[in-house]
Amino acid sequence: MPHSQDPFAWTGAALEDRRAAGLLRTLRPRPADSPLLDLAGNDYLGLSRHPEVTAASAEAARRWGAGSGGSRLVTGSTELHAELEAELAAFCGFEAALVFSSGYAANLAAVTALSGHDGLLVSDAGNHASLIDGCRLSRARTAVAAHADPGAVRKELAARTGEGPALAVTDSVFSVDGDAAPLAELAAACRATGAGLLIDDAHGLGVLGDGGRGAPHAAGLAGTPGTVVTVTLSKALGSQGGAVLGPAPVIAHLLNTARTFIFDTGLAPAAVGGALAALRLLRREPERPARVRAVATGLHARLTAAGLAAARPDAAVVSVRAPSPEAAVRWAADCRTAGVLAGCFRPPSVPDGISRLRLTARADLTEELLTTAAGTVIATAPAA
Repeated sequence: MPHSQDPFAWTGAALEDRRAAGLLRTLRPRPADSPLLDLAGNDYLGLSRHPEVTAASAEAARRWGAGSGGSRLVTGSTELHAELEAELAAFCGFEAALVFSSGYAANLAAVTALSGHDGLLVSDAGNHASLIDGCRLSRARTAVAAHADPGAVRKELAARTGEGPALAVTDSVFSVDGDAAPLAELAAACRATGAGLLIDDAHGLGVLGDGGRGAPHAAGLAGTPGTVVTVTLSKALGSQGGAVLGPAPVIAHLLNTARTFIFDTGLAPAAVGGALAALRLLRREPERPARVRAVATGLHARLTAAGLAAARPDAAVVSVRAPSPEAAVRWAADCRTAGVLAGCFRPPSVPDGISRLRLTARADLTEELLTTAAGTVIATAPAA
């Protein structure tokens, strides 16, 4: 048979299949001065446009350049990177930190560098895609444990064979429904079986714990020898990038072995400067995390009072179920038309296959805006 003249013709058919299933995704570039009330982004503390944060970001670009110029091990590490790593580790209660170009890269680094082909990874069924991809790339044997089930994790760890490292991997707050992992119980299961615990605190930093120090800090796990934490700088800190926190030998190991650190260009100075300014502002204003949690609770209360199936938020994420992928897309579009930007989660982004609106609370939302947002979501809700 002759070969097709277009070797990528299959992509068009795949797109049509996605369209028919209600799963087609498109980009919607936003203007700088969007009039929409944003309940879709992850700017939990409202710091991405804070004057101190944007000024620090601009100053870092002027002083250090628009880009870092190379990988962290060549020219991509600046004194600013070192400042952020030291202050982030101290704030969260860990010995050391290593900054990456994204939270995704930080998760890939931590999972792959702390496991290996002779190791065992036990991954929560609700984990973020970056943790799942890290497990796939690690070449370690991976067992998927039932969601938020320490007993299932303990069982998998206790049954392991071989001498390789064992690591339980979990989000601290799961991004789909906003529920929190039972970190203390997971840590106990790891201690009992000699395994390490890797926690992705992307949705916990700046929202949970004393002054926003994160879910591991709240669970009493900060600085413990068996715990490694990843964070993102693009949510509560309003910037971009990621970091791994943990014991100094672990961080040194990542610096020497993590491919997404060694072979990736270092985080741009502007992002580093912005994140550092946001972190310092959070230390001065420790009431911000409590406010974002109050906004999430208030949003949930309003939605459930109206009869919507909204999951109780443990942090800043409020998830509201939709009857179908198509209904979720229409719901989000109707919210957007009414002036509210809502996240729309559909398969494969949702592990249970149930489509949702994903709403995110912000510390800078007034009670008036909160009422407007909830009213819009309720008024546009599709029939069950």
